[in-house]
Amino acid sequence: MSVVIVGGNDRMVRQYKDLCEEYSCSAKVFTQMKSGLKEKIGRPDLMVLFTSTMSHKMLRCALSETRGSNATIVRSHSSSMQALKSILEVHAPAGGSRV
Repeated sequence: MSVVIVGGNDRMVRQYKDLCEEYSCSAKVFTQMKSGLKEKIGRPDLMVLFTSTMSHKMLRCALSETRGSNATIVRSHSSSMQALKSILEVHAPAGGSRV
C-alpha cells in the first residue's frame, strides 16, 4: 500500500516512514511546499494531510492531484506519531496488522 503524507514536522520524516514500514506501507513525506510537488505525489492508496502544519496552497495542490483517483484522503489536525498510527490502524491492509 502506498501512503503519501503531506504536512507534518521536518524532524519526524524518518519516524513517519519507519511507522509506515511497520504497517507494510511505502511512504512519501512532503513537509514543505516545493516546486514540482504535484508530479511527485503520484497515485497513492492513502493520503494523510496534517492540516495544522501545512499551508493552504500546499493543501490545494495535494487535493487537486488526487482528484479523480481512488485514493483515500484522511485529514488530521495533529501531526503526532500517535495520530499517524491511529490512521494506519484503520486504513492499512488487514486492519493494521504489523509485519
